[in-house]
Amino acid sequence: MNAQKVEVREAELIYLPGVADSNSPMHWNSGKLYVYNSDGNPLRSEGSSLTTLRNVRSAHIVENPISPWWIESTFRDPDGTIFAWYHHELWDVCESDTTGVYLSVPMIGALVSKDNGRTFKNMGIVLRARGEPNCTAENGYFAGGHGDFSVVLDKERKFFYFLFSNYTGEAAEQGIAIARMPYEHRNDQAGSVFKYYDGAWESSGIDDPVTPVFSVKTPWERPNADAFWGPSTHFNRELGEWVMLLNHSCCEPGWPAEGIYVSTNPDISNPKGWSEPERIVERGGWYPMTVGLDPGDTDKEAGARARLFMGSDSFWEIVFRKGQTGVLEIRAAAPNKK
Repeated sequence: MNAQKVEVREAELIYLPGVADSNSPMHWNSGKLYVYNSDGNPLRSEGSSLTTLRNVRSAHIVENPISPWWIESTFRDPDGTIFAWYHHELWDVCESDTTGVYLSVPMIGALVSKDNGRTFKNMGIVLRARGEPNCTAENGYFAGGHGDFSVVLDKERKFFYFLFSNYTGEAAEQGIAIARMPYEHRNDQAGSVFKYYDGAWESSGIDDPVTPVFSVKTPWERPNADAFWGPSTHFNRELGEWVMLLNHSCCEPGWPAEGIYVSTNPDISNPKGWSEPERIVERGGWYPMTVGLDPGDTDKEAGARARLFMGSDSFWEIVFRKGQTGVLEIRAAAPNKK
């Protein structure tokens, strides 16, 4: 892996207060850490560290509320404004023609908060897949859509980058996709997000196609889908690179977790710069996420040593070492959790 080494070690349990059926974004404000856990309705907790999170309460959208919704990424602006991005699903879009299961279609929207993320204003959908729902899909959950994502700001503070899962279209279009939005448009995001497609950032965030960073091997409409999904992304100071953790589903019905994978990229503006994903955990749970342990670290930045979460729980440390080769897989397989 580009002369780097990633090691996963077993460690004492740390768990987040709420059930996490998505990435769990974090931000610091006035010496307190604020964390969002989502399972169709986000919960916000606060504390002086990962192990002292308390005061759990629901987050609210005060203008144009939607349901269900999952807060998957946040950003605290220098003036204290909190921007957040949510995964929203249109439920019961159709009944699968083959399995009889009702399917939904996810999309990605933007939020803004002036009270440190207690309440939000809905800025609307910024990423939506093209095409009609695929009611023949046999994955048990989705009939297409964009969702299960993370958002990071580049080091030059020019663009927000959206790393997301595309469940729509032909097999060559499905997989881990990327879009971006100018930082200067953070207050008017609708129509400002553009997907990477065919070598350019000119594909509209709404209803236009994408070119995946990692394409599926077997498409999501098949019961034996073989695909990466649910990227969580952070900048790693030890490596001096961006790090993406990925779920991998393969190759049976029910969206099974085959493993957790890692990929790195020195230049997040280059969609072709991501390294070939390598497995760091056998099986494991959904929604792997790195959380840094140094002062001010969150899910968006970490150093050489961090915690590895899967959903709400962290039984592991993840260690990054520059200048060494290979990936050391976890010694004991993680529990296979949904």
